[in-house]
Amino acid sequence: MTTQDFSVSGQQVLVVGAARSGVAAAYLLAKRGARVTLTDRKPRISEEADLKAVGVGLELGGHHAKSFATADLIVVSPGVRIDLPEILHAKEHGVPVIGELELASRWLVGPIVAITGTKGKSTTTTLVGRMLEAAGKRVLVGGNIGVPVSAQVEASTADTVHVIEASSFQLETTDTFRPWIAALLNFSPDHLDQHPDAAAYAAAKQRIFANQRPDDWAVVNAESADAVTMTTNVKARVMTYGIDTDAAEVHVGGGFVWQRTSEGDIPLLPLAAVQLQGRHMLSNVVAATAISHLAGASGASLARALDGFRGLEHVMELVATKDGVRFVNDSKATNVDAAAKSIESFDKVVAIIGGKFKGGNFADLAAPLREHGRAVVAIGEAKSLVRDALKDVVPVVDASNLADAVRRAWDLAVPDGVVLLAPACSSFDMFADYADRGRQFKKAVLKLVNE
Repeated sequence: MTTQDFSVSGQQVLVVGAARSGVAAAYLLAKRGARVTLTDRKPRISEEADLKAVGVGLELGGHHAKSFATADLIVVSPGVRIDLPEILHAKEHGVPVIGELELASRWLVGPIVAITGTKGKSTTTTLVGRMLEAAGKRVLVGGNIGVPVSAQVEASTADTVHVIEASSFQLETTDTFRPWIAALLNFSPDHLDQHPDAAAYAAAKQRIFANQRPDDWAVVNAESADAVTMTTNVKARVMTYGIDTDAAEVHVGGGFVWQRTSEGDIPLLPLAAVQLQGRHMLSNVVAATAISHLAGASGASLARALDGFRGLEHVMELVATKDGVRFVNDSKATNVDAAAKSIESFDKVVAIIGGKFKGGNFADLAAPLREHGRAVVAIGEAKSLVRDALKDVVPVVDASNLADAVRRAWDLAVPDGVVLLAPACSSFDMFADYADRGRQFKKAVLKLVNE
């Protein structure tokens, strides 16, 4: 059976997890003729009435073991642990278990461009979408960013390019998912609070290449040794990119992003078009350029797509300036490697670090802080870990909450420093998510600025 022949008509399908992807999957399955039950440990969800109206049954406030055991198919939302006892028991009894991305991809008609990596996924995915739209292509951007892929299936046509940000949680539950162009931006240990270890996290990322064929493309960052190793045995054609790596096929030099060809280097994008701060942000632009060029975007459209693009909210976002001090929101720097790259993008940094620890080593921030840092303000559950790792590198002070952290950081940054929210942790100890943390940071900054 091909994925185009995949049918759930008349089947009993259990969707686990009632966040946006799970809800979208439930709607899609109901539309495709399945008898759908959506389960979540939350006691209530806002979409209850609408889901019931299309025939979706709800099991909220806990999971029912019988529903797992009697399902014909189980679809898990990203972030739902696949080692739940109910899921493991169902798998042992032959119930197939797939993720929402896998489900949706089986019904997509147009080609898939999928982007993963530890950091930079959202910026790169957004840029690829803009570049392909500027080239006149019909594009749908979704996945781990914005709209779940399940919500885009009905709009999929043969000439639709699906640009998908793919997280490790989405990829680990794929089976037939096959991108025409798959990109791995970088790799460093992350999400070790949910993946058993770094090897399991890497294996999930590598699934982006698992079903590719020789006429597909694998795009990889030549400056990430781990990422290069992870593409060693892929079946697709490999294209490398980098900033300083001369061997990369798409590289930077002389004010341009170039592509190396058998007939010599050709310019793809003038660096003057880039309006983003930080070396890691330039790397995202180079990645997007390589991916988009493979997908048919010309040099002119690549540059047009960057016009006015100053980054995403909560990613190296300049919030305000007060008394010579800049406040930068990089709430999406949720692991140590991302925080290090953020710190390296500025000088005289007072970094706000901490939250819910999810793995890594805060000592890895020592080198960038010695060169670029002035102080650290530690917050959240991980504040003692932050303090112990960095107290001998720069002054470290504790803050009771984010508003307190902003004030303490400003005092330390005056007169010419940068207050940088680069937490290196998840947000779930104090906030709903990284976006909530970023918004609260901006609120505290603007309150301080307006005093």
